[in-house]
Amino acid sequence: MDTAMETEPQIVFEGFASSVAINNRIKSEIEKLERVYGRITSCRVVVNKAQNRHRHGDLYSTIVHLSLPNGKTVVANRNPSADHAHEDLYVALRDAFKAARRQLQDEACKLRGEVKHHEGLPEAIVGTLLAEKDFGFLESLDGREIYFHRNSVIDKGFDKLHVGDRVVFAKTRGDNGPQATTVKPI
Repeated sequence: MDTAMETEPQIVFEGFASSVAINNRIKSEIEKLERVYGRITSCRVVVNKAQNRHRHGDLYSTIVHLSLPNGKTVVANRNPSADHAHEDLYVALRDAFKAARRQLQDEACKLRGEVKHHEGLPEAIVGTLLAEKDFGFLESLDGREIYFHRNSVIDKGFDKLHVGDRVVFAKTRGDNGPQATTVKPI
């Protein structure tokens, strides 16, 4: 197999004998991994057939261990549990290599500097507080008024709120306009 890897991929079978078809399938999956991330330095695939399951067929587990530059590794370990789909070797292989591809895609994104940035929750101040009625209104930084109920304040902190307190919040569309589903004092 023509690879860009520094070492030839290792394929190990435990508990059963390999076949040309299985070896070819694994090599094909390794080639797909190299298309996703061309800087794989080594690859080791261990396919195991668990023995002695009396009620159902034996299950296959697959571990794909990849070494990347700068000491990074990717390990996709698809050990079966009660998943009868893994009685089929090709399903076990597919699942393990799919997991490995996903991890390599994440590494490739990091390498390109494409890191997801999650926006924080929006901020607001407590504008109106009607403690006797168990609700109030937040004033968002863009001037909108958002209803909130006692139960939306985390850690039972409604009674500690005061008008003018800064909070972060998550909102949804309520029956009468925007409504805070979570309110957290800053």
